[in-house]
Amino acid sequence: MRTKKVSEHFLPSSSIGTGRKIVSISFGPKESGKKVYIQAGLHADEPPGYLVAGRLLELLEKADNSGDILGEIIVVPAANPVGLSQWNNDSVQGRFDYFDNINFNRQYPDLTEEIAETITGRLGTEPLKNINLIRECTAQILRSMEPEGETEYLKHLLLSLSHDADIVLDLHCDHQALIHVYMGTSLWQEGKDLSTQLRAGATLLASDSGGTPFDEANSKLWWELAEQFPNHPIPPACLAATVELRGSTDTDRQDTEQDAQNLYYFLQRRGYIAGVAPELPEFLADATPLDGVDYVTSTTTGIITFLKQVGDFVRKGDPIAELIHPMNKPEAGEKVILSTKTDGILFARCLDRFARPGKVVAKIAGKEALKGKGENLLTS
Repeated sequence: MRTKKVSEHFLPSSSIGTGRKIVSISFGPKESGKKVYIQAGLHADEPPGYLVAGRLLELLEKADNSGDILGEIIVVPAANPVGLSQWNNDSVQGRFDYFDNINFNRQYPDLTEEIAETITGRLGTEPLKNINLIRECTAQILRSMEPEGETEYLKHLLLSLSHDADIVLDLHCDHQALIHVYMGTSLWQEGKDLSTQLRAGATLLASDSGGTPFDEANSKLWWELAEQFPNHPIPPACLAATVELRGSTDTDRQDTEQDAQNLYYFLQRRGYIAGVAPELPEFLADATPLDGVDYVTSTTTGIITFLKQVGDFVRKGDPIAELIHPMNKPEAGEKVILSTKTDGILFARCLDRFARPGKVVAKIAGKEALKGKGENLLTS
């Protein structure tokens, strides 16, 4: 029996004569007690995720036709129609809302305190019952909210679709990068197989990365509630991760098909799809703290020449790039060297080659926390 269901979710109009929607495709039995939610394109200008989600849907449809879907799987292949409408100079922008300049992957509802008030005096000694109670309360709170405006409605809608999932995967990409994954610190032991299956070159861990991105809106409340109610067992019931699928130009069929296949194997290994997944591939890189990432930042203007490649292991003090200012010492160009503050893997770097003061040029995954990182550990 086929279980595929396509649903349309309409957003309120943001201007006269406009209207947008997202589409969710679900497979599997809701009554299974197992749910996974996957979305792509929250940052609408990041192409690989759309292709990987689309190829994953092809695999899931074949499995559904064979009766092999065992748990509920929801895929939203294009999560941000607002951002997709943001064309400028023949390119989709799609990272920041034009109305308030807020990142589409920031400022999701943080429900921890409201949930805590609702569940006080109602928790018991059984972890599963506590999980169900928290999910019921979360659903009630979300239903009671009245988001204003198209983007706030979109964020509320996506969280409403995902909040009760056991696994939430948000597909993104960087500029030029290895596959890398962001997840909560307490999720690493459970989520290590995700990074391994995806052949991730880095996994960055944080209990609170700042700004409430989508993945943490789903996962962070679990360990925060566990801290507030230490006498009641509250497991980290949502493995939520942001998956960065290399760089923005990495849309080759071979890569996107393999990434989709790897996600399929991950779900198969987790019991959402019938069959036996192949053995995990070689484990490439241990997780490192997000506050250990060195954002190599330009100190001046100039043209960038990289001295290290994505995937290189670098040492503290190694030169990563040089900036050349073409109007200073015009016979040769004035050079400024940008170096790293830590040992680690260079897992991402910028795509364009123009520098300005404060621009993040490269990212190094260090093993030790760096001083002065502040509360916001992600780039804007």
